[in-house]
Amino acid sequence: MEETLLLNVEGVRKTILHGGTGELPQFLSGSRVTFHFRTLKCDDERTVIDDSKLTGRPMHIVIGNMFKLEVWEILLTSMRIGEVAEFWCSAIHTGIYPLLSRSLRQIAEGKDPTESYVHTCGLANMFAYHTLGYEDLDELQKEPQPLIFITELLKVEAPSDYKRETWSLNNDEKMQVVPILHGDGNRLFKLGRYEEAAAKYQEAIICLKNLQTKEKAWEVQWLQLEKMVNTLVLNYCQCLLKQDEFYEVLEHTSDIIRHHPGIAKAYYVRARAHAEVWNEAEARADLNKVLELEPAMQRAVRRELRVLEIRMEEQREEERRRCRNMLG
Repeated sequence: MEETLLLNVEGVRKTILHGGTGELPQFLSGSRVTFHFRTLKCDDERTVIDDSKLTGRPMHIVIGNMFKLEVWEILLTSMRIGEVAEFWCSAIHTGIYPLLSRSLRQIAEGKDPTESYVHTCGLANMFAYHTLGYEDLDELQKEPQPLIFITELLKVEAPSDYKRETWSLNNDEKMQVVPILHGDGNRLFKLGRYEEAAAKYQEAIICLKNLQTKEKAWEVQWLQLEKMVNTLVLNYCQCLLKQDEFYEVLEHTSDIIRHHPGIAKAYYVRARAHAEVWNEAEARADLNKVLELEPAMQRAVRRELRVLEIRMEEQREEERRRCRNMLG
């Protein structure tokens, strides 16, 4: 075993348990690092808190992506492939670990790690809820303490060597990928591959929503992102119409109209959904609103009014048939 003090890092000690191979990898911004870890208390028993090998899943982080536990990036970038090292980290680095551990445990159990939390930052949740749902983590939360991380570096992939999930992109990369996803969605829609198109639109929406959280609501940059979101949501709704998900379309379009009552296309798409579920008055009201906001859409509105008449006649015929059956 070889013990070294990591240079320029206060409160961290490293002990190499098993040497790695080759040169130190290039840890470029955007590289994906895959590793196993075991977290131990610094007590006499070296109590195990978490062990990724027990879950059967190695851990991934993306370099430069502001991972919740920042010290892990520091530790990993000191390692070679195949190296196993033990890191002692003081409480200045480990205070946020209980929150990370809770999320990892929830994921391993097949649960949504955000389901019982309101949408506020992690530290706010610590004070608002007092318990993380695990006794050992509650203890760590109340009394932050040094921890030991035993880490095995498995793989380092350059940004171009793997398909990056949108959550792992930085802000600039998210903005760059949105028009690509939008274009892919449009292409798939034209090919009649509506489910795949919807997935592309959803992915782009998630990117934009994430960027919006970093802006002040209703200010210029936030509104620009909101406009892009609304366009994508309406495209997504067009996919849902093709898949007969009419009530979900009503929900999404009504949400847009509630916040942005001047978007003609939202009324138009909602009118189509209303027509499909035989809401005649609501469909006509929405189509009239489209003409009020966008007179140039007159031809499209006339077409939808004809479709509405057909749908209502189908409903009337269905009711007549039902009455005849009842009368025997």
